[in-house]
Amino acid sequence: MSLDTATVRRVASLARIRVEEDELPRLQTELNDILGWIEQLQAVDTQGVEPMSGGGNQALRLREDRVTDGGIQQEVLANAPGRADVFFSVPKVVE
Repeated sequence: MSLDTATVRRVASLARIRVEEDELPRLQTELNDILGWIEQLQAVDTQGVEPMSGGGNQALRLREDRVTDGGIQQEVLANAPGRADVFFSVPKVVE
């Protein structure tokens, strides 16, 4: 399947995306590449493969729900590029 410029313009209109005329050829190429990739996926033989939804039939491992402070303040601060006492130190970005 290949999209022409008029179809790309219509898709952009339906998606409420403003596309300038000079951007249409690039967008057309990208959409055609995506559709070509989908055609490749459709060529894959999936006979005998059951459809999946989500991660399968695995139950989630639960843990006790309790509040802690983590107790690893020094380990966390070791990742800081700079620190001031027990705080992350970052460069000033607002003048």
